[in-house]
Amino acid sequence: MSVRVRFAPSPTGPLHIGGARSALFNWLYARHHGGQFLVRIEDTDLERSSRESEQNILNALRWLGIDWDEGIEVGGPNGPYRQTERLDVYRRLAKELLETGHAYYCYCSEEELAAEREALMEKGELPRYLGRCRNLCPEDRAKFEAEGRKPVLRFKVPEDKIITINDYVRGQVEFESNGIGDFIIMKSDNIPTYNFAVVVDDHDMNITHVVRAEEHLSNTPRQILIYDALGWQKPDFAHISLILGKDRSKMSKRHGATSIEQYQNLGYLPEALVNFLALLGWSPGGEEEIFTLEQIKEQFILDRVAKNPAVFDIDKLNWLNGHYIRQAPVDRLTKLAIPFLREAGYLGENLSQEDIIWLEKVVAIARNYISYMQEITQHVDVFFCDSIEVLEEDAKQVKAWEQMPVVMKTALELFTAAEDLTEESVKAIIKAVGKQSGLKGKFIFQPLRVAITGRTHGPELHQIIPVIGKAKTLARLEAALR
Repeated sequence: MSVRVRFAPSPTGPLHIGGARSALFNWLYARHHGGQFLVRIEDTDLERSSRESEQNILNALRWLGIDWDEGIEVGGPNGPYRQTERLDVYRRLAKELLETGHAYYCYCSEEELAAEREALMEKGELPRYLGRCRNLCPEDRAKFEAEGRKPVLRFKVPEDKIITINDYVRGQVEFESNGIGDFIIMKSDNIPTYNFAVVVDDHDMNITHVVRAEEHLSNTPRQILIYDALGWQKPDFAHISLILGKDRSKMSKRHGATSIEQYQNLGYLPEALVNFLALLGWSPGGEEEIFTLEQIKEQFILDRVAKNPAVFDIDKLNWLNGHYIRQAPVDRLTKLAIPFLREAGYLGENLSQEDIIWLEKVVAIARNYISYMQEITQHVDVFFCDSIEVLEEDAKQVKAWEQMPVVMKTALELFTAAEDLTEESVKAIIKAVGKQSGLKGKFIFQPLRVAITGRTHGPELHQIIPVIGKAKTLARLEAALR
């Protein structure tokens, strides 16, 4: 049997980290086994769902490199792939469950249900529906309808039954049916609930494996009961762990950006984010941590998915992303850097080919110091500004060194005489400054660095000076000498 898995987000906001990891694990499982990956949309939360959120989710998946074989925007033989376009299917099957005695109409008001929940909690019992409307006679139903009550449809949970789930990640998990209570499958507006619609969709779309977040584990026994009532074959289940922050609390904004779009807007690279997401709860065989999507796909099996919560470590993500930035083609990074540099006021709208070539040299140097592309604005002022401002305390101290004037004067003479400033020629000039001034080591390099950059640390001078050019180099040396 061919593996068929799915990702079924609710379009109530952007794609968040947890959803992206679920999509990735499903995609990896399908691709590893030569199966199919399907994407459908669970939009029955009519108030909160939007096409804008749906598009955001689909765009984020594609940006991460996750494609799908069937589903929304792709099509296939099992559509439609939005739940709001499948309402007739759910209503037909709900009617079947009603007629076979597996479901019944419930007329309880919110107040009555709240009172029932409160009474159970006071007794220390699990809040659940106790079946008040299970055996209503036609007269009672007519009376409630005359009062204007709109019924929901509840599933009749069998009593004294042990529901067993053989979970790929969590092993054998058992639930007692007596602790579940009769649950709603169709709301009073004739819209299906999640637990009903997801079973119908997974069956109709021939899903063989349901790989999803651990928070859905408690829904699984309800879904299994629906499969059994409709006489359908159940898929296999795998519930992957929660994602926690470094402080072991539930992942939130204080642990870092929570949506894929935010990381994209900060200038993270998709391959770094995919690498990071794959390691949230899955571990490869060895100690290696840098993987391409193809390499992860080759190694991905559910046996290596951990039961324990995964920890979202923003420092690790930044380290990974920095690695990928240093490996990426400089022209790609330059395209990513331009919007940030424009926003910081370093670039105008119209860039010539000559500007782009020069900018690539800037990016090639600055990328060694950043974790994500937005940070580039903190490392390029030396290339764009006309004059250097010395703000750091240690740089101010270097300016006061007695060696400063002789180094500046000697450097000015040698740089003025230079015809072409390349990395090699700059190295030779700096060496000559030392020879002519009789100084060595930091007594040459630190004064020159402070004069050219205003700082005592940063990229090598032989990298910076050819990029800023002769005119700016001479202007800065003259200013330092003054």
